[in-house]
Amino acid sequence: MSNRRVVVTGIGLVSSLGIGTDVNWRNLVAGKSGVTRITKFDVSNYAAQIAAEVQGFDPLQWVEKKEVKKMDLFIQYAIAAAQFAMDDSKLQVTDENAADIGAFIGSGIGGFITIEREHIALLDGGPRKISPFFIPSAIINLAAGQVSIRFGAKGPNLATCTACSASAHSVGESFEIIRRGDAIAMIAGGSEAAITPMSVGGFAALRALSTRNDAPDKACRPFDKDRDGFIIGEGAGVVVLEELEHAQRRGAPIYAELVGYGLSGDAYHITAPSEDGDGGRRVMEMAIRKAGIRPDQVDYINAHGTSTPYNDKLETLAIKRAFGDHAYKMAVSSTKSMTGHLLGGAGGLEAGITALAVHHQVAPPTINLDNPDEECDLDYVPHTARPMPIRYALSNSFGFGGTNASLLFKKYSE
Repeated sequence: MSNRRVVVTGIGLVSSLGIGTDVNWRNLVAGKSGVTRITKFDVSNYAAQIAAEVQGFDPLQWVEKKEVKKMDLFIQYAIAAAQFAMDDSKLQVTDENAADIGAFIGSGIGGFITIEREHIALLDGGPRKISPFFIPSAIINLAAGQVSIRFGAKGPNLATCTACSASAHSVGESFEIIRRGDAIAMIAGGSEAAITPMSVGGFAALRALSTRNDAPDKACRPFDKDRDGFIIGEGAGVVVLEELEHAQRRGAPIYAELVGYGLSGDAYHITAPSEDGDGGRRVMEMAIRKAGIRPDQVDYINAHGTSTPYNDKLETLAIKRAFGDHAYKMAVSSTKSMTGHLLGGAGGLEAGITALAVHHQVAPPTINLDNPDEECDLDYVPHTARPMPIRYALSNSFGFGGTNASLLFKKYSE
């Protein structure tokens, strides 16, 4: 059962680059930045005043009016991305297969918008002013819960909350669920909507955010010597993973095959990666080993690439340690330079992007890489997307607490 092949048959993306998979891919390949000044609240007294906001999202396109108040925005994003992915896949959930189709949606923060709003209601009016929908709006597993309800998916129903690796773990664990025979398909990924006063203020207090407020579109600059922090983003990325033979029988579109999944812990620091890049090295090596391929067969890495001083140089070191001389022969890019960092939603978004890169045989660029850091000396696909042969591609996600995930995609062939 562990040899069942797993393929990507649907992709749904919602980010600052657009609402929908096609518009996201077009803007990624065009090297467009989705970073602007924050509009969701007054940031005049904030050190960091920029973010990658989703523009023009109308929840009523996805959710009935009476249901909107029961869902935090991160749940609404998850539903939209899942609908895109399911429409793309054309997977039908029926009475016969419902128990074999599951939902696994991760988030790092969950319903911060709801938590902050209801706390204000409590302080202003006392406990009777708290909404009865507060808890089911805010808790992280309700993204998976609402997605499963929407589609009638009665299989495994799970959520991960592993910081910025959360939705990469969701995709990877869904891969394992299908491989071992516990489902024929999984709606997998992650969502985040944490551009809020407390969240932005908290990350700014950590000095983790860029303060390049005068040039938002230039602020996220992974691997650049002048990088000064990450850009908080929002949105969702969901993929439909499916057992190959089931996908073939119904004539499903196949973007890529998911062939490897690694996970590791740094056991080092609550916010910083280990200084030797060991956790990142081991997680990539595990994904490659489980896929049964050689490191030199990997052509592209969608890096975690946060634009923070520590992550970028230590991820570069981890790649060098995992790949040796081949590290200099691969393309490595950070699409966070355009989408911002979706925190717990990043891995789902970037899993979809990596599958598209393999499908289209194009490596998206790292924009704003004008002055490369001396310690970041790999081929980061600067400025311009690159058509190239991509046999295997990794997507890396690393999170606070030293939690790491790596997904290995393969160009599909029968």
